Amino acid sequence: MNVLFESFPLKKDSMTQTVNPSASTPSLLEISMVSKTFQTKGETYHALKNVNLKIDSGEFVTLIGHSGCGKSTLLSIAAGLISPTSGGIILEGKEIREPGPDRGVVFQGHALLPWLTVYENVALAVNAVFSAMSVAERKERVHHFLEMVGLKEASHKKPNEISGGMKQRVGIARALAMRPKILLLDEPFGALDALTRGHLQDEVLRIQQKFGQTVLMVTHDVEEAILLSDRIALMSKGPDATIEEIVPVSLSRPRNRLAVMELSCYQTVRKHIMEFLYER
Repeated sequence: MNVLFESFPLKKDSMTQTVNPSASTPSLLEISMVSKTFQTKGETYHALKNVNLKIDSGEFVTLIGHSGCGKSTLLSIAAGLISPTSGGIILEGKEIREPGPDRGVVFQGHALLPWLTVYENVALAVNAVFSAMSVAERKERVHHFLEMVGLKEASHKKPNEISGGMKQRVGIARALAMRPKILLLDEPFGALDALTRGHLQDEVLRIQQKFGQTVLMVTHDVEEAILLSDRIALMSKGPDATIEEIVPVSLSRPRNRLAVMELSCYQTVRKHIMEFLYER
């Protein structure tokens, strides 16, 4: 395996660095000076302060930090589910102000409609986004993405008839079937057992490699972040949480989890992130 890795010690990222700084094309997603405050019991809580990050097309970037540092809040702002108090997020030249089909969101909870089948849950999103397609084309699209995540044989089942891992795969299929410009993953594997989580991580690796899908993910799992990511954004503790450092993960793709874990550079990145989390 050909592996490249930027030498340590790592220096604090400028927060506007891209994988290829010499490239003239603009970033797909730009988070600029985003701050967010909440009113709780008459007091103001400053969750995020001046968060900056640029993500290029095809990049897989992960946010990692302690519980309560605002990772999911930032992802919700990117999804258009909540608004920033100041600053903003630009996706392909347009400011994000509300949810839209250009962003596919997968939450830790599968968020499936229990009265619909697996097929119908995915079809609901496809029909909403691709209403101009013929019925046959939309049907083919649903089946294509269900087959991609290994759920073709379960398409007629309802959520209560399938496992937790299968439900998450339905959520991933639904998000990908919308052909989003960016996939937003909020701890999508956090509630799963270790074996199922590993299988789904491998599935995401395969899909990201095949389609060059741009991904912004939130996780608490350091090993997961290293395995999947091109860059890992380390967030400080709240209140006033921000991105303190960005760690490059220059492991060649495709990635094999067992082979990657044996590499010295993998261990170096892991040690650096763990020290960050424990010492700050």
